[in-house]
Amino acid sequence: MFSLSEVASLNDVLPTYRILKPWWDVFMDYLGIVMLMLAIFAGTMQLTKDQVACLPILEEKQEILRASHYTTENPQETSTSSLGSETSSTHDLSDNIMHDMYLSQHIPIRSKMVSSIPQPRGRPTNLDYQQYIFVNQMCYHVALPWYSKYFPYLVLIHTILLMVSSNFWFKYPKTSSKIEHFVSILGRCFESPWTTKALSETACEDSEESKQRIMAGQMASKQISTDSREDSAGSSTPILESNKVNFSAERFSAVPEGPSMTILDKKDGEQAKALFEKVRTFRAHVEDSDFIYNLYVAQTFIKALKLILILSYTSTFAAAIKFSHICEPKIEHLTGYGRFFCTHNMAFMLRKLLFTFMAIIGLYGLVCLYALFWLFRRPLKEYSFEKVREESSFSDIPDVKNDFAFLLHMVDQYDQLHSKRFAVFLSEVSENKLREISLNHEWTFEKLRQHVSCNAQEKQELHLFMLSGLPNSVFDLTELEVLKLELIPEVRISAKVSQMMNLKELHLYHCPAKVEQTAFTFFRDHLHCLHVKFTDVAEIPAWVYLLRNLRELYLVGNLNSEHNKMIGLESLKDLRHLKKLYLKSNLNKMPTNLTDLSPHLVKLVVHNDGTKLLVLNTLKKMTSLTELELHNCELERIPHAVFSLTNLQELDLKSNSICTIEEVISFQYLKRLTSLKLWHNKITAISPTISYVKNLESVYLSYNKLDSLCVSLFHLPKLRYLDLSHNSISLIPDEVGLLQNLQHFAITGNKLRSLPEQLFECTKLKVLCVGHNSIAILPDSIGELLQLSQLELKGNCLDYLPCQLSQCRHLKKNFFIVEDHLFDTLPLEVKENMSRDIV
Repeated sequence: MFSLSEVASLNDVLPTYRILKPWWDVFMDYLGIVMLMLAIFAGTMQLTKDQVACLPILEEKQEILRASHYTTENPQETSTSSLGSETSSTHDLSDNIMHDMYLSQHIPIRSKMVSSIPQPRGRPTNLDYQQYIFVNQMCYHVALPWYSKYFPYLVLIHTILLMVSSNFWFKYPKTSSKIEHFVSILGRCFESPWTTKALSETACEDSEESKQRIMAGQMASKQISTDSREDSAGSSTPILESNKVNFSAERFSAVPEGPSMTILDKKDGEQAKALFEKVRTFRAHVEDSDFIYNLYVAQTFIKALKLILILSYTSTFAAAIKFSHICEPKIEHLTGYGRFFCTHNMAFMLRKLLFTFMAIIGLYGLVCLYALFWLFRRPLKEYSFEKVREESSFSDIPDVKNDFAFLLHMVDQYDQLHSKRFAVFLSEVSENKLREISLNHEWTFEKLRQHVSCNAQEKQELHLFMLSGLPNSVFDLTELEVLKLELIPEVRISAKVSQMMNLKELHLYHCPAKVEQTAFTFFRDHLHCLHVKFTDVAEIPAWVYLLRNLRELYLVGNLNSEHNKMIGLESLKDLRHLKKLYLKSNLNKMPTNLTDLSPHLVKLVVHNDGTKLLVLNTLKKMTSLTELELHNCELERIPHAVFSLTNLQELDLKSNSICTIEEVISFQYLKRLTSLKLWHNKITAISPTISYVKNLESVYLSYNKLDSLCVSLFHLPKLRYLDLSHNSISLIPDEVGLLQNLQHFAITGNKLRSLPEQLFECTKLKVLCVGHNSIAILPDSIGELLQLSQLELKGNCLDYLPCQLSQCRHLKKNFFIVEDHLFDTLPLEVKENMSRDIV
């Protein structure tokens, strides 16, 4: 027989799992323990006590004979002996009749003779003790019903099966791992110091700052409405797709300051961060399936069906447990008797235990039916944190579904406080607050000061990269002029930014920044330059389009209308002071809404990353442009729309597919055009009509496929900068001497064998780059370039350098690019002069 300790282990569940056991499961577990004790008690009694006691059932004639045998005075009487022997040896009907007649004549007489002797009671038999034991064992198996014999074992088996069914979902591999993970995370979330801190702080914020937030929102709405009336007479202009310019004055509260602010320990903060990640991972893993829910429903159904089965057959066999039984074991040849009357000693107790078992099963069934009712009365695969959102400031706590929701419903049956504290780790606002606390603790004012540097424009600059947020100490750097924020997921700019009066330039690289109303007002009035990098146009902050004093706007990201229903540039017309617009994207056509900027836009830069720009008609209306850059737009010709830009001074068509420049004659109508950059194209020849563009001062033709130079190129009297590097030019025409204003001439990386003497008539040359050619001799006339300050000769076939270089007083060694062995051929005095006063 099983011991109690051995069987009880089947119902062992880890103590931490108790939070997933509702009251009905706990109650059914206790009922299972009672049934288990009942089965063990009944089985123990059956093993320790005799089962049945049997006595033979005598026939009526045998009873009379036995009675006469014991009442005879002389047991050796011949008539009685002869009668007994005849009865034992033969069973003829005639002998029986004679014997009956004899008894009828003599028994009354003998009764009178022994009337004074005490009469024995009971039914005497001639069976010994061993035969009784044998009969009892035989009748236990023959006469006693099977249910009376195996009732304790059935109760034990049923109890074990019910216990297994109740806890199967804790043991099944596909569910036990998820449940164990959930219980572990839930326990850590409940005990985490951040949980208590977050709930207490939000409660304080709700009680102390609710009125301030309402007032701030009202003031913001009034201010925006006033600004909109001042800025435009029409209605508000949409910023993004199907959205109006409706700046949200949502206040992102900074971390509370003062003695009430308690900083978490570094260990607690790291543990809380790990919990946020674990909760996010667990949710993604569990929320996609409903296997745990289905398994729990299935095991509850199985228990209900099993209870119905137990009650049905138990009630049927309850009547089989009786105290008395008639046994016919067919052992008359061994005992002389064919029928026995048996008593079942345990019948009374087993019957009481059976009715007790049925009562427990009935109660168990009612509880099981309630569990099924609870499972189907409402959808348990959906869980809402609406109440928690109302009680706290964490309004972004998401509702969950499937197995995640079911586990939380089960936890609520244990204690709803667990779900409330667990919800803190589902909120992004809560996570951001934790990051903000840790960030401010790590990035102090002193540490930020160490990261401030001076950029190329001699401005105080701070570059923060891949932080969890924006430290509050940044706003104390009042001398800061440029702030660069890169890959910071949560940038919240508070009102304290208004004390940074020197801040004029802001960079947001993949940083969806959110600002308070006061901070927005400051940016609107003081910010001059804004750089925004994004992946999708929807990531551009809405407040960008309301910065009315913005001078320069750089947008780098995907603006293609095929991927976005509407390019988010509709409200650029509100940027009344915008002078420069830089778009680095993959446009198929120029946005039509750029015409809104035409009255005030001066410079437009489009870097198209290799996407072919097909439609450029919008440019015709942008007559105020003075600088236009169309880089990497796969242009095959100079766009005709360019010729309408009468104020254009600089045109840059770098990195396109332009093969010919026949249209260059039209540039003569652009009276102000001074710079033409056609570098990094596929131009094979220069049109003679280029001489008509008399005002050109800079021409960039490097990285093309030129093999010869048109003489007309050297009839540009104002030309000061000419770059012909990295082509296949083998000869410089003598007309180069006509460029009397030439100051920078670069023809590096070509196939020149010599330099014409006329080149050195350009006495205003300051920079001469002729490196990486095949020049064998450098003319002595180079000494005529008295203003030469930079000379590149490296990569040629020179054997020596002319000593006339000493006449180039402004040429210094660090701007004299030549091989060392050639430099050593110069006279010592020349070398000393070049090495003197090196910057």
